[in-house]
Amino acid sequence: MQIEIRGAEKLSFRERQVVALKEMGLSNEEVARRLNLSASSVATLYHRARTKGYQVVIVLPGDSLSIFAGEEDG
Repeated sequence: MQIEIRGAEKLSFRERQVVALKEMGLSNEEVARRLNLSASSVATLYHRARTKGYQVVIVLPGDSLSIFAGEEDG
């Protein structure tokens, strides 16, 4: 899975890290462990990033959800 953060230029480097990990489903505690931060710092960074506005797009390769099997091009 690949994610794209649209509007990332509005975010600090640390906010981008937090957003990427949070949007992949990690808890504040898991993000904190990975980035060597406190869970409250993660929450603050995530909240700050959300107020700046960004969009996350998930890019799934090919038919990784198996929803197009059996369809013909046309």
